[in-house]
Amino acid sequence: MQKSFRYKIVGGNENATINIKKREADEITYLDLSLKLNNEIPKKTILKCVVPATNALAIWSSFDRVHILRPDWGMNEINSRLASGMPIQQLLGFDGNNRMCVSVSDVDTPIKIRMGYNEENAEVICEVEFFSLQTNKKSEYNATVRFDFRNIKYYDSIYDTVNWWENECGYKSAFVPENAKLPMDSLWYSFHQNLDYRKIIQECKNSKELGLETVIIDDGWQTDDNNRGYAYCGDWEVSQRKMGDMKKLIGEIHKIGMKVMLWYSVPFMGIHSKKFQEFKTMLLDETGDNETFFSLDPRYKKVREYLSSLYENAIKDWDLDGLKLDFIDSFVLKGKSLESDERRDYESLEDAIHALMSETKEKLSKLKSDVLIEFRQSYVGPSIRKYGNMLRVGDCPGDVLTNRSQAINLRFTSGKTAVHSDMLMWNKTDTVENAAEQFINVIYTVPQISVLVDELSDEHKRMLKFYISFWKENRDVLLNGKLTAENPETDYSSARVTLNETEIITPYTNSLVEVFERKAIILNATLKDFVIVKGAESYKAKVVNCLGETISEFTIKNALEEINVSRAGIIYLNK
Repeated sequence: MQKSFRYKIVGGNENATINIKKREADEITYLDLSLKLNNEIPKKTILKCVVPATNALAIWSSFDRVHILRPDWGMNEINSRLASGMPIQQLLGFDGNNRMCVSVSDVDTPIKIRMGYNEENAEVICEVEFFSLQTNKKSEYNATVRFDFRNIKYYDSIYDTVNWWENECGYKSAFVPENAKLPMDSLWYSFHQNLDYRKIIQECKNSKELGLETVIIDDGWQTDDNNRGYAYCGDWEVSQRKMGDMKKLIGEIHKIGMKVMLWYSVPFMGIHSKKFQEFKTMLLDETGDNETFFSLDPRYKKVREYLSSLYENAIKDWDLDGLKLDFIDSFVLKGKSLESDERRDYESLEDAIHALMSETKEKLSKLKSDVLIEFRQSYVGPSIRKYGNMLRVGDCPGDVLTNRSQAINLRFTSGKTAVHSDMLMWNKTDTVENAAEQFINVIYTVPQISVLVDELSDEHKRMLKFYISFWKENRDVLLNGKLTAENPETDYSSARVTLNETEIITPYTNSLVEVFERKAIILNATLKDFVIVKGAESYKAKVVNCLGETISEFTIKNALEEINVSRAGIIYLNK
């Protein structure tokens, strides 16, 4: 495929000088792109590439669950910029291997990558579009587009791309404190905005007994209004009715033995906030809902100082352990914000976001070196990871499949940064097996729970306590082992992590599990009450249900063994 690779530049500025230098190494092609501009706003510049559509099955990208290889008149498309997404897209083969993994060295500039099937020539078209959103004036621009054609497992190509970003492109991740890698209780789905400090304290006592180590207090602490939306965001003053004395509340939670994080919607300034009049001329046009709230413009020094000081004072005054910094992807240039303003000290929005996050990180790290900072999809790319140490799957309440697939995708693309599931929730009248499915489908991430423990049945509490305990006991393997997963085109049929002769395996749709290591743990995430194990002859086996109760113990005698295990149960194998 590499030998048949063709490319050309389409579009761009009329008077721009464009140079492309091609380099090849180990079936990887690098195209070094250099643009010389006359201090003008860059127009959309497209690098169009063509390869034969041989062994071409599907598309993988970091967020998109639609994997079909679309025609070139309706291509699969990913969007990337500093505060949203990452520039990587992959063509998958029928054998589960990489056919072409495309990535870009510049993860800050707005970029689109598209792939599609050309019916006239049976070829795959790939387009890398630079400046997909309007940016500021430039005199020059440089970037490298990397095409990995190696016939290796698709996930190994993704891992290598992440290593390239980190080691050759200079995107080093933030330090990850220990508490970022421990289970958490997030109050959003369980409380929403109906917060009450007495109920929060009781919830923390209950969740600590189950093994949760941090509580995230979400939207609602800053307003008496419970109508959702962000019209009251911007002042970030404590609702005394809901929260009482914030410092006292946090002190009470610390006595329970839990860390405390607090939610902020970073960009939003609502029309009902007292600060709105002060900042109304420093807002990004056509953002928020463009009626009741807007996004602040970080290109103004006053905006950055206001926001970073808010977070600094929250940590200092209330003894918080971390912050959930939300909606960073809402910083977008549109409308009148594209016009110049001499009051700004930054022209580039991307540079201003970097400045805001850098100033925030510096202030908070001086107060607490192990401060917890959570970001969530889609602002989880290699550049933004310099500032946050927890990356969470985007909101998908009760959606097992999305939580599973996005959790695995985030693990592939996040290096050593702690990856968290979206908060787990379920209807309290559901079966304990269905509730357990929520947990085991995100077992390779740090679990966040968002159910009212007081309202759970004893059976659900037992299940949750068992699985949190199981996760903690196996945390090293689950988080530090190499994660592999089969059939990404189907939201993964199975996944496993391997570390130090131990493997933990979750079959999702494929009931046949092959065992390779001396110790194997199989979590039954299928909808069946059995798993067929291959390669475990003479292994000692123990089967438990989702409550941790032992169901059977025996020695496997056959190379292919059908083992009865209830849904969400576990098979322990030892050689």
